[in-house]
Amino acid sequence: MSNHDYDALVIGAGAGGLFTAARLTHLGYRTLVVERLDQVGGRASTRDIDGFKVNNGAIVIEVDGITQQTFEEVGAKFDVRRPSPPILYRIGGKDIDVTGGGWGFLLSKLTKQGAKLVSGLGAARKDDGLPEDQMTTAEWVSKYTKNESVHGIFRNMCGSVFAVGSEDLPAKVFLTYFTRRSAFKKFGFCPEGTVGVWNSLAENITAGGGDIWMSSSVRSLTVSEGRVTGAVIERGGESVEVTTRIAVSDTGPAATVGLVGADNLPDDYRDEVRRGDRPTAMITVNFASRERLVDAPGMLSFAKTRRLCYVANFTDVCPEMAPEGWHLYAGTSVPKPSVGDFDEAAETELLLADLRDEIAGFGSARILSTVVTRDDWPPQRAVAGFDLPHTTPIPNLWNVGDGVKEYGNGGTTACAETAKLVVEQIAQQYPVAATR
Repeated sequence: MSNHDYDALVIGAGAGGLFTAARLTHLGYRTLVVERLDQVGGRASTRDIDGFKVNNGAIVIEVDGITQQTFEEVGAKFDVRRPSPPILYRIGGKDIDVTGGGWGFLLSKLTKQGAKLVSGLGAARKDDGLPEDQMTTAEWVSKYTKNESVHGIFRNMCGSVFAVGSEDLPAKVFLTYFTRRSAFKKFGFCPEGTVGVWNSLAENITAGGGDIWMSSSVRSLTVSEGRVTGAVIERGGESVEVTTRIAVSDTGPAATVGLVGADNLPDDYRDEVRRGDRPTAMITVNFASRERLVDAPGMLSFAKTRRLCYVANFTDVCPEMAPEGWHLYAGTSVPKPSVGDFDEAAETELLLADLRDEIAGFGSARILSTVVTRDDWPPQRAVAGFDLPHTTPIPNLWNVGDGVKEYGNGGTTACAETAKLVVEQIAQQYPVAATR
């Protein structure tokens, strides 16, 4: 057994783990990141398929928000290119740019009842206008209209942002996000694939004195007198013992319980984690073509599809993501049900049918991969609105990531937000000087 001493141990080099480690390192904490895979990014990474940079999860990165702010604060390179317009909506066979027009313009294109929905959205901007927690987004929309295109837009928005269907997402979550966090967020693509932004953070961490151990697994956390004091890590075929003053897990609350050991946690917390362990699911088809198949330079969303939420067009702004002369796309759906078990083969076929119907020329496109994210490798570890707190009963152990999101948030943006909150608590409770 080899001994290593750190101020902070971060388990997992996904978005939440890297945001956390970058902030900790920037503040002067001796930080170790342990990642079981051979590359960073976790469920928001990228792999090479015959020269195509194919993302395995999250595909867009927020700009002008907490994500970009984190990069700027720690001094990491932020290479994200913004498409203009960022998103088009296919309504009645036409691709419509609603930039600057907002909800009113979008809904007016869908239904004569659009004004009622806009009024409902306006009421939601006041706290007393939010619906009760039990009402789903689909139920809220049904209060105003039965128009299938309207329901399709809302379902696909829920899928795009929260990786869950409108029939499973609380309306209060949806309205909190879209009335308080801006309805049409600013985003872009990284020319290296999504992994490029995480590689930048990783380089920033190591340049600041932190360590990142790839292809290594935390087997258990050592708990003494109610606090985490270290970990046992499998690295290079050896068992390595690490001591730490602080531990942050980006593996999800359920996995964190396993690392700590159930006996070190109270029954009510274990029960809370068990109830909150409701991962969502998505299906993505990555495809390429010699011809440009999608006019939208960023994202194309839909009003009427079986399952297809959106198609992303990467190579208009990031031609580096494909070999010369090729265009790279991803089409993504949320299955039914979006939480729990579903027929993977049937749901994949529904997505493919939508792509054939909506994308002229898809039949001759080259399918690079079909990826199903679910169960222990989900797009979101918890349905938004049902997240656990990022604190745990062990005072020097925290969770970060999309299983402990702040209310009404989702994706890698939520990971950046939880990392900021956790590091602020660490800095207050365990100042750098006090950890040594």
